[in-house]
Amino acid sequence: MYLIKSPRLLKWYYPELTWHMERTDKVIYLTFDDGPIPDVTPFVLKTLRMFEAKATFFCIGDNVRKYPEIFSALKDEGHSIGNHTFNHLKGWKTPDKIYLENFELCQEITGTELFRPPYGRVRKSQIAEIKRRYPNLKVVMWDVLSGDFDLQLSPVKCLNNVLTHTENGSIVVFHDSQKAFDRLKYALPKTLEHFAAQGYNFRAL
Repeated sequence: MYLIKSPRLLKWYYPELTWHMERTDKVIYLTFDDGPIPDVTPFVLKTLRMFEAKATFFCIGDNVRKYPEIFSALKDEGHSIGNHTFNHLKGWKTPDKIYLENFELCQEITGTELFRPPYGRVRKSQIAEIKRRYPNLKVVMWDVLSGDFDLQLSPVKCLNNVLTHTENGSIVVFHDSQKAFDRLKYALPKTLEHFAAQGYNFRAL
């Protein structure tokens, strides 16, 4: 069970997290979780390049370690990098000490001021300690979840999730993962095409 549009209650309970950006301008913030990996991440880069779009990649540290050349390409093409822990840990089910150690492992190789907790599940105690160590770091959530990770979801429904719920300043989640690829490769180009035609820009966080 997951919600496509982040509910107000969550935003109220976690006001210290970033859920969306300013609503005034026609700007969308596309984000990609779980990479970098071969095939899928290069597809995303190629597609973004076609629309002169910038995005933010929340990287798993172990994938950065395995595929440093793809990680370098993200930075070389002007996209932003975020920490997504080293092993994609779920904060609710992980003791704080282990979670923070895993966060730090990823932080050492990403050196970023952006963090997104895997699954969006993180304890307030974990957030507090991360913010204590890195006062300038933003913990970034989202207000639109594409659902591309859902194997039961059709590519068309994935696209409709994004088109229906995205607005000015939205932070939209896709995944540059093999699991998501069937839906991503359909929905991402059409998302960019749709909103570019309406005069939107795509920026990195």
